Amino acid sequence: MPARERRVSGLPGLPRTLPEVVGARGALSDAVLLDGAQVDAVVVAVAPPREAEDGLQPRAGTVDATVRYGVDLAELAERAGGRSFRGASGEVVRVDLPRAHAGSGVRLPWTGLPPRILLLGVGAGTASDLRRAGAALARASRGLERVVSAATADAGPDAVRAFVEGYLLAAYDQPRQSGSSPSAAEAAAEQLVLLAPEDRPDDTAPIEAAHRAAAATWLVRDLANIPSDVKDPAWFADRAVELADALGLDTTVRGPAQLGAEGFGALLAVGAGSARPPRLVTVTYDPTDHGVLPRGVDVRHVVVVGKGITYDTGGLSIKPREAMVPMKTDMAGAAVALAVVLGAARARSDRRVTAVLPLAENHVGAASYRPGDVLRTWSGRTVEVANTDAEGRLVLADGIAYAVAELAPDVLVDVATLTGAASLGLGRGHGALFATDDAVADALESAALTTGERVWRMPLVEDYTDALRSDVADLRHVPVESPGGGSITAALFLREFVGDVPWAHLDVAGPARATADRHEVVAGATGFGARLLLEALDRL
Repeated sequence: MPARERRVSGLPGLPRTLPEVVGARGALSDAVLLDGAQVDAVVVAVAPPREAEDGLQPRAGTVDATVRYGVDLAELAERAGGRSFRGASGEVVRVDLPRAHAGSGVRLPWTGLPPRILLLGVGAGTASDLRRAGAALARASRGLERVVSAATADAGPDAVRAFVEGYLLAAYDQPRQSGSSPSAAEAAAEQLVLLAPEDRPDDTAPIEAAHRAAAATWLVRDLANIPSDVKDPAWFADRAVELADALGLDTTVRGPAQLGAEGFGALLAVGAGSARPPRLVTVTYDPTDHGVLPRGVDVRHVVVVGKGITYDTGGLSIKPREAMVPMKTDMAGAAVALAVVLGAARARSDRRVTAVLPLAENHVGAASYRPGDVLRTWSGRTVEVANTDAEGRLVLADGIAYAVAELAPDVLVDVATLTGAASLGLGRGHGALFATDDAVADALESAALTTGERVWRMPLVEDYTDALRSDVADLRHVPVESPGGGSITAALFLREFVGDVPWAHLDVAGPARATADRHEVVAGATGFGARLLLEALDRL
């Protein structure tokens, strides 16, 4: 396992310690691995019936466990799970084995063995199936200390990584502001041991990769779930600097005076109505500074700009009460950008990565910007305001233009909880992907297939550009009469500030939040996009 990082002083528990996952050589037939005094449960994999076959099908570890325990596990699964348990990915049955009465002299076949068996459905055994299986295992093993699993014993590295990612992602617990910690019964097993045969390369590399990806997602979830009475732009900026300093990364923070002096007019306008003023944070990882590449080597530079609205009332175009409740997560894009640059540093990527975080609170106050105002953005272009609740594209306009002109990116990606239209069109399971460059789009789509964070490429419809025209400014950020396709017109607006840099825009308004647990996704902030962009780095 990777060395555990020191805690950051500004916020106890950030970054938090994830459950431990380790690899081990051996099989469930090895006596030393199944000491019932040290292992709380054994996990074996089962699959659905094949065509023309009856009953659940054994998978890795099932036969060894059957022999060791002296019971027919397939029959046990059918008895415990009933007709509903078919071995599909994400299904799990927990069997607590009975103990012999003390003093009876009876020795049961499983005496001295772990007292629980977790029968885990793995479906067809694909990476996606195993990710769901890992998530199901995390929830089924809550309250246990040490669990030994043979479910991935016949899986390749990508499938092992998916299984561990699913386990770690579903093990997430939302921080409590009371200061109390989750009880042991609420937490996933403290240690998961993955068994692998002696003749296969060990699982260290896929386990570590999964840990880095899950840690990035946990960070995004934690930051997004913090309530906005704590999390204002200054607080977020401080956390970003502390996390970056812990890894030796370069940071810059611009406060309101510097933002005004340098012309970040859109960011300042969005934050003007709040008593807690905006910030612009940049965090850079350079592989030549960390000994990954020699100095003088041409390094590809990937810049990720994340929308950082720490709370969104809608401003003077105020939201309904119900729509405000989840708005503490409206900075999820900035959290993803921060997690990506930190994750690149931990993975010692050979890409230079910079996160640009425009942070503001869109509030209502005497200084609030108004519909009808004309803002001068950092690029010098003017924008007519039509709806103060479309503030995300304004702060991104300043962040993107600054990144293009000052940071010389080879690839630019922005990520934002930007439009309700994206979730209306694609639902909660997909991010909307827009791109000016097919290679960049292909890289993100390929990474999405690997991580399971699904995206759908959307068109930049040229016919809609007329909707951005203004009679009083260079651009109008929301159409007078919408042609429909609200996520498309938002993307077209952002494109105006990109120039010739290969660019992708990821609208995660749908998948960034969830109302219930489902597989590796948890209720609340989901952290969508962190694993996707980390996976895409080497492909960009």
